[in-house]
Amino acid sequence: MHTREEKLEAFGRLLDVLDELREKCPWDRKQTNESLRPNTIEETYELCDALINNNKADICKELGDVLLHVCFYAKIGSESKDFDIADVCHKLCDKLVFRHPHVFPPQQEAGENRSQNSVTTAQQVSEQWEQIKQREKDGNKTVLSGVPAALPSLIKAYRIQDKARNVGFDWEERSQVWEKVKEEISEFEAEVEHMDKDKAEAEFGDVMFSLINAARLYKINPDNALERTNRKFMRRFGYLEEQTLKQGRKLTDMTLAEMDAIWEEAKQSERQDEK
Repeated sequence: MHTREEKLEAFGRLLDVLDELREKCPWDRKQTNESLRPNTIEETYELCDALINNNKADICKELGDVLLHVCFYAKIGSESKDFDIADVCHKLCDKLVFRHPHVFPPQQEAGENRSQNSVTTAQQVSEQWEQIKQREKDGNKTVLSGVPAALPSLIKAYRIQDKARNVGFDWEERSQVWEKVKEEISEFEAEVEHMDKDKAEAEFGDVMFSLINAARLYKINPDNALERTNRKFMRRFGYLEEQTLKQGRKLTDMTLAEMDAIWEEAKQSERQDEK
């Protein structure tokens, strides 16, 4: 691993390279916040792919791409004289210090007798974090205002529930959530039976929200869980297609029973690989 001096030198090199690109490269010179935004979203998802695959080489590479975008936005900010990378770093550090009083105790006023901070668990840190954010001058004015509107719906639901939990709005016992899940499924089934598409869609949203809530309560990340299932389905469906082609047939010519038989082969093959 590198020394602190080497890390700072590497970061300085990145800033120097970006400065030169911004001046001499036609593509880099024309970029704006608006033009970079779609690329930033793509790079973030590529980093997420690397993380879920636990591919260390790709994680390192994709982190670099995301870091480039952070520095690029700061570079654009410096050109308009609004802020630069130093401001970005200082604001981040100030926020981290302010929101972690259990690590960085605030300076004590003369004559003030401040009791020792009692925050000792990760849950208490999360609760304290949300409370502090609402006290900040430029912080969130309401509990849920810090949830980005552009978040994917599944992740947004999880964040909404997590923020509500941090102010005590949660089940007393996590097992209580299952009654809510069953209730929402029953209401969804009823609307499906009534053939009311609009109401069924609304109730299906409630089913998903309650299941995400259950996942949160049982320490399961629903986005990671769903992505694992996506990949599992794609892997097994790929096996189905491969075996069908080996037989010289098309999926559209096969019966569901025939496809199910190959699907079971795929599952058995996975179980063998896991042993």
